[in-house]
Amino acid sequence: MYAPDMLSTRSPKEVWETARSHLRLQLPRSTYETWVRDTTCLAHEDGAFVIGVANAYAKDWLSLRLRPLIKRTLADIVGHAVDVTFVVQPVPVQDDPDRAPAPLLALQTPDETSFTAPIPVALPNYGTNLNPRYTFENFIVGSSNRMAHAVALSVAERPGAAYNPLFLYGGSGLGKTHLLQAIGQFVQASGKRALYVTSEVFTNELIAAIRTQSTEQFRAKYRTIEVLLLDDVHFLAGKEQTQEEFFHTFNALHTSNRQIVMTSDRPPQSIPTLEERLRSRFGWGMIADVQPPNLETRIAILQTKAISLGQAVPDDVLVLIAQRAHRNIRDMEGALTKVLAHAELLKRPLNAALVEDALAYLTPTQNKLSLEAILEVAASYFGASISELTGRGRSARIALQRQIVMYVMREETSASLPQVGQALGGRDHTTIMHGCEKVANDLDTDAELSRAVTELRSRLYEPVRVRS
Repeated sequence: MYAPDMLSTRSPKEVWETARSHLRLQLPRSTYETWVRDTTCLAHEDGAFVIGVANAYAKDWLSLRLRPLIKRTLADIVGHAVDVTFVVQPVPVQDDPDRAPAPLLALQTPDETSFTAPIPVALPNYGTNLNPRYTFENFIVGSSNRMAHAVALSVAERPGAAYNPLFLYGGSGLGKTHLLQAIGQFVQASGKRALYVTSEVFTNELIAAIRTQSTEQFRAKYRTIEVLLLDDVHFLAGKEQTQEEFFHTFNALHTSNRQIVMTSDRPPQSIPTLEERLRSRFGWGMIADVQPPNLETRIAILQTKAISLGQAVPDDVLVLIAQRAHRNIRDMEGALTKVLAHAELLKRPLNAALVEDALAYLTPTQNKLSLEAILEVAASYFGASISELTGRGRSARIALQRQIVMYVMREETSASLPQVGQALGGRDHTTIMHGCEKVANDLDTDAELSRAVTELRSRLYEPVRVRS
């Protein structure tokens, strides 16, 4: 513990440099280098440190995720409680003898609405396999995918320099392929060559190349491209020769500072029968997850989809669809299409009754999204009893499970803090707020927690199996 009068003997900037050193030891390397490394102390006013960050993404992320840890770290250094605020203040990267050469941060977009795509230029068709519908402009950004969107945009702006490789993971239908192809669209429009391919296609092309003795042409195609976008990389698991070929392709691209972006349904360490040398390389750059969207983001996605279809859908109808179709974006868009088809074919108005009929195939839990139903599904998922989750037990396991339930209840329903507290055994609203904040703060750094939240959400919205 440092002396209580630390600020009387050292400047706020010096204290912040000490705090950064402490945070560097407490945080994963990727988190520190992305969000903390290039911050600077601008002032110390009324007991609060004012920290300058490069963009709105960093400001939001630090405020929502790391503020409690940063406050504790500063308090330990100065010897008393302090506050901290973050302001957008782009700062030049300063020389630091303790830093190894690190990827350049390219997160210079102040907010989601200020993004401007480069002017398209004519390029020869290199078999990019890019779908023009998938761009950054029509990607809906929310709390569940903000970090993944930010790093994807950084990669698109500075391929090979920002985060290399970039590894995006998350459940099916959450937007990973959209981001992957948006990077390709941006890169192509900037005058560089990008190649999008699924791991299955990569494997099939390798098999064909071996059969026709054309492996040199195969390698020339994949090892000279400027940006390689590989979808569903978990498909390589268990395929020894394909992994061997991709290992050398990865090395060739990475050594020449060519960008590699991959997606998977799980983080590298959770892909079975994947060679350790590939698993370690996949973590060299940045690993970012894409979570299921919360209610507000789901509504925004449906609004955008309805506009693209030229349909005027009442907001209350979109809210109902967003509440019922949750598992992923594909499910939501499919539900919207089904509701619109019912309205057109049956000549019925777009209202709540139509939504109930059109989406009757969804589970009762999904249709109602009650706090009680969430509690029942959570108890089944965790293998705990409802009385344990609502009781006063304080074991580490039950306490964490209870906080996850708090978080999911708040994210997936319109229930207030007191209502969630009442459903969980009459807990005070401040307890619920603390639990939700803790889960939110830890989601990006705790893979097990992230996976538990994702799987619980998925179970809430599994389709009903109709017996024959």
